[in-house]
Amino acid sequence: MKKYLYYLLAAITIWSTAGVSAHAEEVTVNKGDTLWSIAQKHEVSVQDIKNWNSLTSDLIHPNDKLDVSPEEIYIVESGDTLWNIAKTYDISVHNLMKWNQLKSDFIKPGLELIIYKNDSAKEETANPKTVVKAANIEQPAAEEGKSLTVTATAYTASCEGCIGITKTGVNLNDNPDAKVIAVDPDVIPLGSKVFVEGYGYATAEDIGGGIKGNEIDVFIPGTQDAMQWGRKDVKVTILN
Repeated sequence: MKKYLYYLLAAITIWSTAGVSAHAEEVTVNKGDTLWSIAQKHEVSVQDIKNWNSLTSDLIHPNDKLDVSPEEIYIVESGDTLWNIAKTYDISVHNLMKWNQLKSDFIKPGLELIIYKNDSAKEETANPKTVVKAANIEQPAAEEGKSLTVTATAYTASCEGCIGITKTGVNLNDNPDAKVIAVDPDVIPLGSKVFVEGYGYATAEDIGGGIKGNEIDVFIPGTQDAMQWGRKDVKVTILN
């Protein structure tokens, strides 16, 4: 179960500062974790995690603390105003009011305010209390379409002999978060939208010389994560 961990934020300005009571969804990196595996577990993209934590590479270390949600909850303290809270987080009062559906700038101690850390959530979120994450990797309760059991392996864009561009033209080096599978097009037509057990929603964008019959390759950007996937039998639902 996900949980919120409380941590202190200090914001010193020449004016006045907001209080320091806030919490965000945070995880501790364990040995063997990668950004990709953490992103899959929390249903977000690798790039999102890098943005929320100001990471310039995919390198992480055990015991690192990582934010895995675009939102933070700030608890209003005595003396706080929307203006000093907005200044502390480098956001606008307008957005702060919009995200929290505030009708006025009057706030009371104890009020919980949602604050978004990424620009897309700031500008595009219609319901400020709802965070839209990447596709779930859990099987939906009910899904229409043809289902079949296949043997699934994994591949990366940097394997020996790979050019990083799928049969349909997707550049996987430029799009490391793409959910793509390689298929035998006689079994799963190229361009098909699918749901792969344990991998999530994806598109059949590639083929491979070793992919025959009921076999697929799932694209995983990191070599270590691809090796950990191994070889397994999974259920694939063809959605269109």
